[in-house]
Amino acid sequence: MTQVLGEVSRSWTLDKKQQTQEAFLQSLDPRVRLLVCVLFSCVVSALHDMTALTLALGIGLGLSLFARLPIWTTVRKVVVVDSFILVLVLTLPFTMPGEVIFSFWGWEASREGVFRAAEVGLKANAILFSLMALIGIMEPSVLGHALYRLKVPIKLVHLFLFTVRYIDVFYKEYKTMRMAMKARGFVPRTDLHTLRSIGYLVGMMLVRSLERSDRIMEAMKCRGFDGRFYILDTMKSGQRDRVFAAVAAVALLGLLAVGYL
Repeated sequence: MTQVLGEVSRSWTLDKKQQTQEAFLQSLDPRVRLLVCVLFSCVVSALHDMTALTLALGIGLGLSLFARLPIWTTVRKVVVVDSFILVLVLTLPFTMPGEVIFSFWGWEASREGVFRAAEVGLKANAILFSLMALIGIMEPSVLGHALYRLKVPIKLVHLFLFTVRYIDVFYKEYKTMRMAMKARGFVPRTDLHTLRSIGYLVGMMLVRSLERSDRIMEAMKCRGFDGRFYILDTMKSGQRDRVFAAVAAVALLGLLAVGYL
């Protein structure tokens, strides 16, 4: 009985700790999180020292662990992003001139190319982990409001919010049209008929998107929309926001010092 109570107590303590960590990141001012993430990305992009980039990757991983991101979901996202840069990382050693360190089927790999490939991989993953930890847990509407509070052009904010809101609607429209094509016996092939059919599909998607956007705008105007989204949340910064910003500033200065000094 004592052992069971001990296990329950430890489980409750771990859950409480996880909720505290998530609550801490969620309670931070979205503007502070967004600015820290942007500055971190800019600093990492400007670094070339491998030690500094390794530290940046460690910071990104630390933020992800602190945010308690779902492991498998995070791994899938990282794999998707890394798959895009994999070709670049694999070809850089053989396409960048420099000191040859090995040869593969007649292709000579340079030391400079290997270091540049490692640099690209470290930068991409460090920025990715920081994005998922600081902005990935943020609701799209909250992110849009934070961009508006940071004086981002209102048209860009509206474009972002409407894209997030209606991208699923257009995807369902696309699935409906594809299902109609299959019902008529369409089978994709490498011929002119397939290219023509795909062109018609894209054209109809654009036409329907334009028609739907006109209907949405008319409906919003009927409800009093005057070009602005009124925000009830004032997004005030508190003591913990200032502490987090100060720690982030020290970390960024440390990365710059390691990278350039």
